[in-house]
Amino acid sequence: MKKSGKVLSTIITVFAVTLILGIAASGIYTVSESEQAVVLTFGKTTGISGPGLHFKIPVIQRAYKVDTTIKGFDVGYTTSNGSGEDPQYTSTPDSMMITADYNFITVDFYVEYRVTDAEKALFSSENPELILKNIAQNSIRTTIGSYTVDSVLTTGKNEIQSNIYTMISKKLDTYDIGIQLVSISMQDAEPPTTEISEAFKAVETAKQGKETAINNANKYRNEQIPAANADADKIVQDAEAEKQRRINEATGQVARFQSEYEEYKKFPAMTKRRMFYETMEDVLPGMKVVILSKDGDTQTLLPLDSFSDSNSSVNNTSGLQSVFDTDKGTDKDTEVTD
Repeated sequence: MKKSGKVLSTIITVFAVTLILGIAASGIYTVSESEQAVVLTFGKTTGISGPGLHFKIPVIQRAYKVDTTIKGFDVGYTTSNGSGEDPQYTSTPDSMMITADYNFITVDFYVEYRVTDAEKALFSSENPELILKNIAQNSIRTTIGSYTVDSVLTTGKNEIQSNIYTMISKKLDTYDIGIQLVSISMQDAEPPTTEISEAFKAVETAKQGKETAINNANKYRNEQIPAANADADKIVQDAEAEKQRRINEATGQVARFQSEYEEYKKFPAMTKRRMFYETMEDVLPGMKVVILSKDGDTQTLLPLDSFSDSNSSVNNTSGLQSVFDTDKGTDKDTEVTD
């Protein structure tokens, strides 16, 4: 009997130790880098556990892990794996929307979010992701309905995304369900029919061509304006140089005239004769001088004819002499007059 009592006692002790160790082991839990754990004691939140190894009191405490990584969902389409490696995208009825100018359009979005408050994400609502989906769809339809179809398809995408993001963020702050919107992006926007889609694509292509032409024109203008300015500067510089050259030339001529005038005042007759000779030296080589005598005979003074014609030579000599005599008489008259 004593031996049986010892065995029973040993079995009970081993069972108790095993039970205690099992209960203690059940109180150990691990939280990964991408998680947070909400610890409840008797159903009331008593702490938030971060990444690492933690312990909770079995039965009394419970720990709920919450994923805090960035998650996302589709709005307006579904994604499925096709027969190949590329996923298949299928539009859903909620992608059909009406624009401000009463046109139908299909628009797809992708929403990203993450949990910022694990306790509120667990207990403030039953399904916070569903609430976010409803908020996103409401904000998207409200925003799309305030833009024209042309803006949605072409130039207004960035502005639309920004407005939707702001609207969703404000509503999440109001509901305070412990999640935060990370981003929302418009995946695709197109008219509901193929013909309309092709027409809008043609409009978009024309707009891109217009922008390309404008950019090329601006590039050409930016290239030509500096060259034109350089040419204009060169013309102005050449004009200034020509102006200065003419001023200097005129100044030199005035100085030369003043110098000759001073000499003329000293010896007027001699200066006049010298000037006459210098002028004749410049004028006569290019002229043919013919003298008509009183009896009607003509004599060529310049250029001189061939010496083989003796009569012409004599006449030319006498004519030249008469020119000098006339000049001398003029000088004498001038001297007497002076």
